Amino acid sequence: MEANPTALLLDLAAQARRVTDAEALHDLLPAGHRAWCAVVAEVQAGVDRESLSMSDAQLAERCAAAGAPWEQEMTRGEAVSALAFATWDAPPAAMAYTELGERAARFEVCLLGEERT
Repeated sequence: MEANPTALLLDLAAQARRVTDAEALHDLLPAGHRAWCAVVAEVQAGVDRESLSMSDAQLAERCAAAGAPWEQEMTRGEAVSALAFATWDAPPAAMAYTELGERAARFEVCLLGEERT
């Protein structure tokens, strides 16, 4: 995998736009998934570090501002994870991963081989 998973996701999304063969598109998905996992882990680690110095009230405010409110039944850890996923959803890597998945869906291709048609 490239050193920069965001760059890899952008590249894979660009490749997917040019692919018209379902098998070739299927071959892009594992690399995209690994890059997605890497970026999500980076975002989670960053949000974890950021939230360490926050009080619960500050974290709740940050969650609400990001569109991931800290709901009453959630633990602090769950709120931090929700914040991480809300934070992840906006950057170019998330948009590229979504585009890759949507392109695959148009060809009825998925990551799991046994579900391919």
